[in-house]
Amino acid sequence: MIVDIGGGTADIAVISLGGTVVSASIKIAGDDFDEALVRHMRKKHNLLIGERTAEDIKIKIGSAFPRAEVDYMDVRGRNLVTGLPKTVKVSSEETEEALRETTAQIIEAIHSVLEKTPPELAADIAERGIVLTGGGFGHGIGMSQYGADAMGKEGKKWQEILGFYFKDVTFTNVFDLDT
Repeated sequence: MIVDIGGGTADIAVISLGGTVVSASIKIAGDDFDEALVRHMRKKHNLLIGERTAEDIKIKIGSAFPRAEVDYMDVRGRNLVTGLPKTVKVSSEETEEALRETTAQIIEAIHSVLEKTPPELAADIAERGIVLTGGGFGHGIGMSQYGADAMGKEGKKWQEILGFYFKDVTFTNVFDLDT
């Protein structure tokens, strides 16, 4: 199984014997993560930020799962009340909260593809894992860790999030694969 999170779409596919067995494409991806961060900053801090700032937050401290150590970043934008420049300190915990809904939609799409996957291939996925690739999410954001958590590697159980009963499936970042 491959999960490719781009800027505009996330593509999920199960590939076997050189062909696609089951696939799905959703219009939820990296740009939606940026928009979620812009909305969060506006709602929580009354701060207007641009897409580039949201992208910086996503790359530097963005998180799809609760981190062991909380990271912080000073974010500059325009105060929506006064109209003046303002700097606020944002935590990785806040980004996890802001990205939760969008991440859940991608997890739901993975679940949908897994439901349609033949049992023999589902067993292979349980054994070999899921490959995560794409630049839209920002690999530092921790989707592979979120997936590992979802699979029961770090606390959360796979069945709680995706409804499957695989315990040992791993998410692998495509850049970590041996060539």
